[in-house]
Amino acid sequence: MKNFINISDLSRDELRSIIDKAKKRKSERGKKPHSQPDEDQPLNGKTMIMIFEKTSTRTRISFDLAVKQLGGSSIILNQDEFHYGKGDETIKDTAKVLSQYADILMIRTDLHKNVDEFKKYLEIPIINGLTDKGHPCQVMSDILTFEELKGEIKGKTIAWIGDGNNVANSFIEAATSFEFKLNIACPKKYQPDKKIINFAKKNKCKLLITDNPLKAVEGADCIMTDKWISMSDKGNKNTKKKALRKFQVNKKLMSYAKPDSIFMHCLPASRDEEVTSDIMDGKQSVVWLQAFNRIHAQKSIIEWCFK
Repeated sequence: MKNFINISDLSRDELRSIIDKAKKRKSERGKKPHSQPDEDQPLNGKTMIMIFEKTSTRTRISFDLAVKQLGGSSIILNQDEFHYGKGDETIKDTAKVLSQYADILMIRTDLHKNVDEFKKYLEIPIINGLTDKGHPCQVMSDILTFEELKGEIKGKTIAWIGDGNNVANSFIEAATSFEFKLNIACPKKYQPDKKIINFAKKNKCKLLITDNPLKAVEGADCIMTDKWISMSDKGNKNTKKKALRKFQVNKKLMSYAKPDSIFMHCLPASRDEEVTSDIMDGKQSVVWLQAFNRIHAQKSIIEWCFK
């Protein structure tokens, strides 16, 4: 039994095997209907429970389809639909119960410590579907998408523009393991988690953190961004937006990257805030492929958890 909580928890070989297996399964699947299982159905008879403390579109649908395509079934629990969500039951007791009802758990929560607490008491694997500290499934999907279009990510340059949020944290871990250069442009007040930055430095990650977006995107193979205001943000939203205005991804910024660079956004997007609509809908944008590949990356993650 293995858990998928942080990218940094896995070895380079394990991470590479997840990406390569995702490519293989996607290729072999072809154009089957979305809910039709793969031929081998490795999750036949198995059930995934999914807990959502936060609203979700892509995570909810892509995990549900991933489980179905692997031959399994899923049960979705929203925060207000069971005792743990209402605060009437401890995480320990909930974990003990869910271990009797399912074969694997995915949770999307506000607090990373909730995932770590579940891990202590679960008798089944747990997958981090998003926390305030990281979004590892999203980043694995992004790497799958990049390699599908641009070849191996090792040695390439990725530019992250905007808020140094949970996705940026996971990208720092990924840059360390997959050995690509990561340039992060953000205001000093909104830099990624210091512990993760220190982790990257100790592991000789090629990481640049700057408050100059033009410097970050120079020569980049891919430019990425995310919403300026995340669901868990509790600070002054207007103050944060004002600080991030010069970090908008637009035609001028994209022109400083490589001519064949691609644009990524994990979605949902606030159009004409962090990215202009002409970039979002333009030829360099691969955001819809990103969303689709969540299914394939997560299928591979689920399989890895059972090995």
